[in-house]
Amino acid sequence: MRISCSDFKNYRMRYFTFLLLAIVLVLSSCSIEKTYQANVKRAKQSYEQINFVELMKKYMDKNTGNESIEGIYSVSGVVLKKSKGFFASEAKERTVFQKDHYAQVAVIRDNARNNREFIEIPIDKNYLASYSIRGEFTALSEGNVLVLKHFEPKGHELIYSFIYDRERDILEGIRVETSGSITYTYKLTFVKLYPKQTMAQK
Repeated sequence: MRISCSDFKNYRMRYFTFLLLAIVLVLSSCSIEKTYQANVKRAKQSYEQINFVELMKKYMDKNTGNESIEGIYSVSGVVLKKSKGFFASEAKERTVFQKDHYAQVAVIRDNARNNREFIEIPIDKNYLASYSIRGEFTALSEGNVLVLKHFEPKGHELIYSFIYDRERDILEGIRVETSGSITYTYKLTFVKLYPKQTMAQK
């Protein structure tokens, strides 16, 4: 069976017409889906929104007293290395790491468990399904002295000793490690951003 030139042209025209219709249908379905998603998003945002940090602030406005360490903090860290050279008479200390305000955390009271009084929660990211507990604070009998058990990846735990300065709204922690003749000192400073003492006293 031989196909004439006109038949081939008609077949090719029908093929391109079908292909064009298919493309139009795909684009239309994508456009409908985008329109639907936009309408759903607008419907959801028709209500006033609140994020986790704002929720924490509302909780602290209601529940935090003047003496509580509960609050939102900015975290800074310093690592000091102390060592003595072969021919040196005294050990020298130098800063090997320093980073200011590298994280924000919320410290809130936890009444669910008896072996911890406060928990530390990173709040740098919003709109998460859940938030990790990265630390547990326990107060000692001295009142302003606390112990922080900080959780690292792979189940590793670091223990810091903290002092809470109520007047300056600052938590200062320290941890010391010794490896041979080298001593590393890790310092953490939590500066309270919210609520400040002046706000709590009003």
